[in-house]
Amino acid sequence: MCLGNAMAWGVQGHQVVAALAQTRLSPAARAEASRLLALEPGATLLSVSTWADEQRSPETAAWHYVNFPRGQCAYTPKRDCPDGQCVVAAIEQQSQVLRSDAPDAERLLALKYVVHLVADVHQPLHAGHGDDRGGNTYQLQAFLQGSNLHAVWDTWLIRSLGEDVPALAARLGQGRVASASSGPPAHATAGFSAARAAEESCRIVATPGFYPGRLVDADYLERFKPVLEARLALAGARLADVLNRLLPR
Repeated sequence: MCLGNAMAWGVQGHQVVAALAQTRLSPAARAEASRLLALEPGATLLSVSTWADEQRSPETAAWHYVNFPRGQCAYTPKRDCPDGQCVVAAIEQQSQVLRSDAPDAERLLALKYVVHLVADVHQPLHAGHGDDRGGNTYQLQAFLQGSNLHAVWDTWLIRSLGEDVPALAARLGQGRVASASSGPPAHATAGFSAARAAEESCRIVATPGFYPGRLVDADYLERFKPVLEARLALAGARLADVLNRLLPR
């Protein structure tokens, strides 16, 4: 998958995940995050949540996704993540830096990547299929304009909720998420595994009807908005769990 200029979850989605995580940080993790972020005056978890997209390079482009063969959602590193170039390996690598005694500048960089990539792996099409570049080449009509399925999941579904970042994060943080067969509940954070999160996303992509006809209609929105909300809520809860384990010194 080559994402081009697509922004995983879009700015709003990444900020919602960061806002959800912020509210769940332990005092020790919150203090260490603040200490590292102070290296860049004014930086917050929300403001750095999109940094990895804004600074994307050919060397790091593959860190934002993983491709599964159609019909298979069991993560196999040799097949799905050659040379460690995928979102699963990137999360694992940057987590190691964040928990290490590396210089603060390196740990801050790792923090930026972890905040971003944990959100990415919960966007279903970031664990989709290479043959349509994670839905980027699946063209359709959505919200009265031409688009593609990846953009629908990155941006348009979130915008259709009609809530800004604080309102959406507050609602999801209070557990007001419609029921959906979209994987584990938002409290299923213990022992976070990037590989398992990618497999969950892959299974959503494999759900019958995930690929709509060439028009995203009201029925599609009604069916998949709860899935979107559940993935955002789960990403925020899991990101907090990850940071609570990795940040404290």
